[in-house]
Amino acid sequence: MKGIVLGGTASGVGKTVATLATQRALESAGYDPQPAKAGPDFIDPSHHEPVAGKPSRSLDPWLAGDEGVRRNYYRGDGDVCVVEGMMGLYDGSVASTAGVAEALDLPVVLVVDASAGMQSVGATALGFREYAAEAGYDVDVVGVLAQRAHGGRHADGVRDALPDGVAYLGRIPPSDGLDVPDRHLGLLMGDEASVDAAAVDAAAEHVDAERIVELAREPPRPDPEPTRAETGKRVAVAADAAFCFEYPATRERLRERADVVPFSPVAGDDLPDCDGVYLPGGYPELHARALADSPALDSLAERAADGLPVLGECGGFIALAESLTTTGGETHEMAGVLPADVTMRERYQALAHVELRARGDALTASAGETLRGHEFHYSEAEVAGDARFAFDVERGSGITDERDGLTEYRTLGTYAHVHADSGAFDAFIENL
Repeated sequence: MKGIVLGGTASGVGKTVATLATQRALESAGYDPQPAKAGPDFIDPSHHEPVAGKPSRSLDPWLAGDEGVRRNYYRGDGDVCVVEGMMGLYDGSVASTAGVAEALDLPVVLVVDASAGMQSVGATALGFREYAAEAGYDVDVVGVLAQRAHGGRHADGVRDALPDGVAYLGRIPPSDGLDVPDRHLGLLMGDEASVDAAAVDAAAEHVDAERIVELAREPPRPDPEPTRAETGKRVAVAADAAFCFEYPATRERLRERADVVPFSPVAGDDLPDCDGVYLPGGYPELHARALADSPALDSLAERAADGLPVLGECGGFIALAESLTTTGGETHEMAGVLPADVTMRERYQALAHVELRARGDALTASAGETLRGHEFHYSEAEVAGDARFAFDVERGSGITDERDGLTEYRTLGTYAHVHADSGAFDAFIENL
């Protein structure tokens, strides 16, 4: 599977829209595109899937390592992979779009906002190409997609200004239909506010799919994955608008080893019969009333007290807490398994790649082992004075006082989202 990386000059330049238009252009040209996303984001991939008709692969060297990035790339299903970058091409303290491109040996197509420039787009492309060596990356900037560019003289001016070796690969014309509403964690999820399909189709007509395929490369193959024994266990996984932040590789890893049973606390589903529970992150604050009334949370409290293993990440951790107070001042009872009261804030409280070290044997790691993950949340937790934590935070913020992994019974709640290649979910299955 050949691939390219769409790297932006900065956040907000329109990488998601460019990715959707490129996917559609490839499809119209007879190719089978596979979407992917550099970095830990859950939201942008939710916009890729409706257009491509398949899950978007998450590619983050900090979470999964270079080998894990290659494994996740090749878990895709298609003949041309379009990797949407994160932030600007070189941005990121421990992981960047350039780092993903280097790990996969893929060329970079630079997405540039051309709404108010022509020759300056060429200067920008030249600068980004030459800066790779200064930043210590072995990365090729091979082309430009001109975002918000008109046709005619404007497009011709951009094309003529590009330096040798940087191809003009088309433009994304200005269109109100290509705007996506956002909120505190980024864009709305794809199933809440999808980009207008007609506008994507119209934009795709201006993307040079054949030239993109010519420039695309096939990454090096990863080492074979180890065979993992099936356990015959049943894992209940919360899956709805409150618990929607789950990497495809996580669900795949769980399915390799256990019978996965999805359920929706927001819809009023009770907790299924199971040997363990996984509560992904998401938006519990937007569905606090429904969660407070959900029979699943009552069942979680009972089963957790009986020793059922329960893992909650970020939003899942919040659902396991005593209470959740919204920014509007409403307080709702949660499952009450973990001794914490959570309050939503107007500004984000943490945004970083994190590293956790297990203080002792825990649900997702053995004593002394480290887990790498990502945290991004607008809530803060007030925990009981005698609360027990599974992890010391070596990088990041955690729940409180450089600790993460609030634990009670065999329940673990953490602000960190971790990837399947961290080993956390293998340990979780082994502890059922």
